[in-house]
Amino acid sequence: MNTVVHLNYKDDGIACVVMEDREYRNTFSLRLIEGLRDAFDRIRNDRRAKVVVIHGYDNYFCCGGTKEELIGILEGKVQFTDMNFHDLLLQCEVPVIAAMQGHALGGGFVLGCYADVVILGEEPIYSANFMKYGFTPGFGATYIIPRRFGEYLGGEMLFSARSYHGGELRDRGAPVNVTKKEGVVPVAMQLAKDMADKPRTALIELKQQLTAAIRQELPLAVEREVAMHKITFALPEVRERIDRLFGN
Repeated sequence: MNTVVHLNYKDDGIACVVMEDREYRNTFSLRLIEGLRDAFDRIRNDRRAKVVVIHGYDNYFCCGGTKEELIGILEGKVQFTDMNFHDLLLQCEVPVIAAMQGHALGGGFVLGCYADVVILGEEPIYSANFMKYGFTPGFGATYIIPRRFGEYLGGEMLFSARSYHGGELRDRGAPVNVTKKEGVVPVAMQLAKDMADKPRTALIELKQQLTAAIRQELPLAVEREVAMHKITFALPEVRERIDRLFGN
């Protein structure tokens, strides 16, 4: 049994996925990745599930790749598509609500943006921080971030790699739900109850329709990102930036 990703059911048809890797602060540790895969595999095979709510713990939602993973990409040993989980929330057949109650960085932020509904806290930090390390974004960020936050704001987030509080994103017109940090999960659960009142088949069919364009267009964006990684991870300053930003 995975010890850092917990799956449980609340009320009728609401599956809750909780990421709680306290040792690695919900970065993409192997056990977190495996736990997410396992949780969504079980949801896929459980007809009780009508809607999924995913959240983190305390001040952390999900904080992206580990130093070892980034060095692996830099050395050509792996690419982010090998991990095969960046679009788990998109591929889930029932609707997913990302209750991003804590900080979400890099791939962890992008992971949440594949949800059908995104709820942010006013106080936590959200950042598509790939370019801070000197390499271009991955995880499908070049596609899903502009789609979720708009072409202008999404492009700014990707180019600048800066950190935004949820309240700032709301004030900038981000078309996502933003509430007080302590209200993120309760708001998500209430919305999940509203969804779970509907027939499961109807929810599945509607999600298929609403995500059809994303499913069709995302693979090409990911392919381009992998090609860009081959160029930008080879830049001489990238390793130095990774070492410095990870504190080594």
